[in-house]
Amino acid sequence: MADESTAHLLELAVRVARIAGEFLIEARPAELVVATKSTPTDVVTQMDTAAERLIASTIKASRPDDAMLGEEGQGGGASGGSRVRWIVDPIDGTVNYLYGLPQWAVSIAAEVGGVVVAGAVLDPSKDEMFTVERGNGARLNGVQICVSNCS
Repeated sequence: MADESTAHLLELAVRVARIAGEFLIEARPAELVVATKSTPTDVVTQMDTAAERLIASTIKASRPDDAMLGEEGQGGGASGGSRVRWIVDPIDGTVNYLYGLPQWAVSIAAEVGGVVVAGAVLDPSKDEMFTVERGNGARLNGVQICVSNCS
């Protein structure tokens, strides 16, 4: 069975978020094809689906037995006894991405046995990586941040 330690899962989430963020900036076409999902304002572009495929294939290359839950439809159950599920939003803030506004991110979390244990949110426009590891708090670019009850 693959390593289910939170540190290992977080490391993979960070690496994959960086790969996806770079792809989304470098491969962004001049014009984006737009479709709608649940409502006319709930949009998806070809870059959402392409980035989600990239994220899913990169994670699967390292952890083929894990499950996947992607906002744009990538999914699949775990096999081989893995208890890990990856939760992915390839472009969190698609409308901003669509209009060239810098407020969007790549979001990837790892869940073990139904509990989220690690996550990475990359803002590629600012090169800001927010991470969280269950029991170890949140960080911004590796520096501990305080989100509540700060002294």
